[in-house]
Amino acid sequence: MKLTMLGTGNATVTECYNTCFVISDNNRHFLIDGGGGNTILHQLKCADIPYGDIKEIFVTHKHIDHLLGIVWIIRIICQNMAKGQIEGDVNIYAHEEVIHLLRELSEKLLQKKQTRFLDDRVHLIIVSDGETRIIYDKKVTFFDIHSTKAKQFGFTMELNHGEKLTCCGDEPYNPCEREYAENSKWLLHEAFCLHSQADIFSPYEKHHSTVKDACELAEELGITNLILYHTEDQNIERRKELYYKEGIRYFHGNLYIPKDLETIEL
Repeated sequence: MKLTMLGTGNATVTECYNTCFVISDNNRHFLIDGGGGNTILHQLKCADIPYGDIKEIFVTHKHIDHLLGIVWIIRIICQNMAKGQIEGDVNIYAHEEVIHLLRELSEKLLQKKQTRFLDDRVHLIIVSDGETRIIYDKKVTFFDIHSTKAKQFGFTMELNHGEKLTCCGDEPYNPCEREYAENSKWLLHEAFCLHSQADIFSPYEKHHSTVKDACELAEELGITNLILYHTEDQNIERRKELYYKEGIRYFHGNLYIPKDLETIEL
């Protein structure tokens, strides 16, 4: 299995794409969020991931930098289903508010010849806090991160040998997530900026973490591999170097600061 970061930036970045990623098992792809626009199609092309091979999708919350790319995915999938170029069904999972919004946006923005596939072959599936689904033979449990902003879900996926991968969404870890995040082999966590630049980027005002915060958390939770994303882009050229230098002072596992389109073997 591998994880491909299609985007690694926060909502307002211009030097990289908004945070979204794909977990792949051979030719089976699980897309998590879509970024803020049709650049998602470009990123998938560059990553050599055919959108027709994406059969499972999860949307964490309704913020535009995560949701709007999914509307483009729905459009391109339905458009190609109409042409007979995509086989099988597609499942899109999210909590109730996001599913209703995706349905409303699709029905208002897309053509009827595209939206006719909704509920027929493109299934908008509401998941609840603590619900487990089988996605490509893996148990995936969705959980409410209890955001103080828009309602948001994260997820944990069971890997081989009892190991797990956990995604905390794009907000700081909440203690309510401990049962899912603790002792994960892989933890995906946001890191808005360097702790040394907190006075510049004001992460706490935006309800985000610094690199130091995320790394201290991962150390406490017994994480083996930590992936940092949803960052600022003013340090983009040296982001990997600077974030790693700060992070390893607080976290002694394997620290990843991926670039857009970078692939990590799970």
